[in-house]
Amino acid sequence: MLNLKHLASAFCLFVIYQTAYSQLGFSHEIGVIAGPVEFRSDFGSRDDEKTNFGNSGFGIGIVHYINFAYRADCNCYTTDTYFNDHFKVRNEISWNKTTLNHHGEWVAPNRTTPNADKLRAHSGVAQNFDIGTQLEFFPRSIREFQSFSYRIAPFASLGVHYTSFSPKASTTYGDTTDPNYRGVFDQANIYSHWFDNFDPAVDPYPVNVNGGTTWSVVASAGFRYKLDKLSDLMLDFRWQYYFSDWVDGLNHNLEYNKYNDWLLWVNVGYIYYLD
Repeated sequence: MLNLKHLASAFCLFVIYQTAYSQLGFSHEIGVIAGPVEFRSDFGSRDDEKTNFGNSGFGIGIVHYINFAYRADCNCYTTDTYFNDHFKVRNEISWNKTTLNHHGEWVAPNRTTPNADKLRAHSGVAQNFDIGTQLEFFPRSIREFQSFSYRIAPFASLGVHYTSFSPKASTTYGDTTDPNYRGVFDQANIYSHWFDNFDPAVDPYPVNVNGGTTWSVVASAGFRYKLDKLSDLMLDFRWQYYFSDWVDGLNHNLEYNKYNDWLLWVNVGYIYYLD
């Protein structure tokens, strides 16, 4: 279950932030985005092609832009500065979900050990709700793009998102759970090497589906295509790195678990100019 208190607080801050900018008279854009997600986690080996393409999901979102090149209060252009003509603030509320399984050499058909069977039986779900802001840079003039001097406007962005994650885990290997870890399946049914050098007094249990919140950094690149005066199509390639290794509900001490969870998201969007 998503952490509703944290999300409510974040949403209130988001609304206050938007209201403050609205008072400055800048124009606004709103849109929707959707597309496939590749979630890179502790399921499988990170550099394994089958893992990277096998653990794919889907994401959707609502985006809002503050356009500094145009003033809504006077229907006129703002002062012609480099910042106003090349930057926008992008605010976003989004959700993504990925079903996770173990792929690659450790679950290959020639692996017939109990450990291989445990990996095959273990699956999970990464489910995340995001709210955040990015600063978007357009190397070509925003004014000229809006006046149809050209149809395609490339951009790059960087920002920070607040993420509420609620992973799930299941296994078909055995049928018992461990009450000491809030219903997560028993250690006997989990890949044994996740417990190499495991000290229960110090180390966290490698599977945790309690969920939580974290921050993440988001970087993206893409372009807009001008449809008409008040609308654009957008293609966006995103990289998002979480400041937590629990987003997928799995965190073990093996060599290939060096990094926190992250994802790649290719999304297509439709943007409408409000003012």
